[in-house]
Amino acid sequence: MPELLLELFSEEIPARFQRRAADDLKKAVTNALVDAGLVYEGAKAFVTPRRLALTVTGLPARSPDTREEKKGPKVGAPQPAIDGFLRSAGLSSLDQAKVESDPKKGDFYVAHINKPGAEAIALLSGILPKILSEFPWAKSMRWGTGSFNWVRPLRAITATFGAENEEPVVIPFASNAIASGQTTFGHRFLAPEAIKVRRFDDYVEALERAKVVLDIDRRKDIIRNDAEQLAFAQGLTVIADEGLLEEVAGLVEWPVVMMGSFDPEFLKLPEEVIIATIRANQKCFCLRDASGKLAPNFIITANTTATDGGAVITAGNERVIRARLSDAAFFYQGDLAMPLEHGLPKLEETVFHAKLGSQFARVERLVKLAGEIAPQVGADPERAKRAAMLAKADLTTGMVGEFPELQGLMGRYYATAQGEPADIATAVEMHYKPLGPTDKVPTEPVSIAVALADKLDLLTGFWAIDEKPTGSRDPFALRRAALGVIRIISENGLRFPLKVEADLLAFFHDRLKVSLRDSGARHDLVDAVISADSNDILQITQRAEALSALLSSADGQNLLAGYKRGANILAAEEKKDGKSYAGVVSQDALKLPEETALAFAVDAVHSAVSNHVARDDYRGAMAELATLRAPVDAFFTAVLVNDADPAVRANRLNLLARLRDTMHLVADFGKVAG
Repeated sequence: MPELLLELFSEEIPARFQRRAADDLKKAVTNALVDAGLVYEGAKAFVTPRRLALTVTGLPARSPDTREEKKGPKVGAPQPAIDGFLRSAGLSSLDQAKVESDPKKGDFYVAHINKPGAEAIALLSGILPKILSEFPWAKSMRWGTGSFNWVRPLRAITATFGAENEEPVVIPFASNAIASGQTTFGHRFLAPEAIKVRRFDDYVEALERAKVVLDIDRRKDIIRNDAEQLAFAQGLTVIADEGLLEEVAGLVEWPVVMMGSFDPEFLKLPEEVIIATIRANQKCFCLRDASGKLAPNFIITANTTATDGGAVITAGNERVIRARLSDAAFFYQGDLAMPLEHGLPKLEETVFHAKLGSQFARVERLVKLAGEIAPQVGADPERAKRAAMLAKADLTTGMVGEFPELQGLMGRYYATAQGEPADIATAVEMHYKPLGPTDKVPTEPVSIAVALADKLDLLTGFWAIDEKPTGSRDPFALRRAALGVIRIISENGLRFPLKVEADLLAFFHDRLKVSLRDSGARHDLVDAVISADSNDILQITQRAEALSALLSSADGQNLLAGYKRGANILAAEEKKDGKSYAGVVSQDALKLPEETALAFAVDAVHSAVSNHVARDDYRGAMAELATLRAPVDAFFTAVLVNDADPAVRANRLNLLARLRDTMHLVADFGKVAG
């Protein structure tokens, strides 16, 4: 079957846009093909710094004929309804429609519309220019005299269609005065000549000969493997950096890996400073020696094969890195010369948020809040206040001004250098964490106090000014802050009830549900253990885990079935009687041994579960509930709840209410599926 080859050749596409652009191109084209009736077998998109490419295989030569039935208005309907039906069906008169009957709705008009298929090339000629004009670049530009937008100036379009053993046909269309053809170009420097291509296989081979590796993942593999081999030969290892690897693979079409070095004297700088400097300025990878220490070497990825073996390229990178590291050393020494807290007055000049004041005002709030939180998490209040006071001070330093991603970390280095206690210095770094689901969580009491203060102040502040996340929009990272609070509390096993307004508490509940579900908890079990006023994160987590363990056992499953049966009976009878049963069971009204056994069992379990819950022993509480399985089963086997004697019936309904209330001490089993 025929194959589509599309290449959009342009000036350099920013690396951060490339992978998304390839996915968007594939999605846009394949969706349009399906909408046009051109069902395909496979599709794959590719991207390099200078081209977006797509191959779609197994396409039909034309779309199939279709027959559509369009239901119209009733016979005798008003004329406007008739006219609208005729227009939508493409009919000139009702003579072209049929009348069909429905026993309930009467006679109505139906149009049978035959749509002949179309040649794939004709359809693609309309589809492709529309996709180009509507392509969703995050940022685009306009050049020349046209109105066409693209991420960078578009230079050539290749668009061919044809079967494997046939000469392909160029799909005719134009975009911004650039007509489609079958000509592309190789590497900008190593093979810039024009290349005529027919279909995907010879296109890939021709690009390879012209020093272009089309697949970004293959370029990544080349860079990774060559860098590791080069490092291994020197007894070194590459510091893994997936983000940098993705970026570098998006900067080159023909990756060539080399190694450079810098003056070992610079190793006196914090290694994070060296790595950030080399990464940000030269897009190079850093290395470690056999002992795990940072080595005075780096990996360069060039986009060319140099005739001198890369000597000039390496020397040029070494000069730039030496200059950048000298700048970093200057910043570092200048920062060390000034006590960290001397930078605090400068925070008054920095606006945190127009409605929430300066960064200094925020620091004042953090100091107060960290001091209040400290006793609850086992931290010394004065040390927590000191750490909170210094937490944002490094924002005024030269190093953080140059590399904002080092905030907190540089604060720890400077605090340590000026003699602050280790727990305070650590808290300055760790109070930002966790920054994501895989990031470390603070574990030292002072760090925990300041980290919680930082995130709770952020959340309560933005809630107070009604700046809440909406949909996918969360410019102040409030979802991340809430998840950070949840992880700090749960992973440190903290009893830390959240004293926040109801709306913010509901937001925490939503984030906690996401967190628990991501860790494998069933959504219904999470709902079962969260109530509107649940403010103890650890308690909710422990209840969900205990409930999951109970329901994974046969006793738990059978007990749930018995609960559901009893709850359904109780709900139906309460609705019929117009009242709720309070669960007060009269021993004198118990007639059968099975209901007597259940009554005594529920009383005993109620007391035991209450004791376990008071000690936050939810697994113990669930284990007690599991013992009810046998008496519940026996009750429903032998006892008729709706007895003819009203007193006996009421007592049995109270017994079911007592069972329900006992189980609700731990979770709302009514929200559990099954």
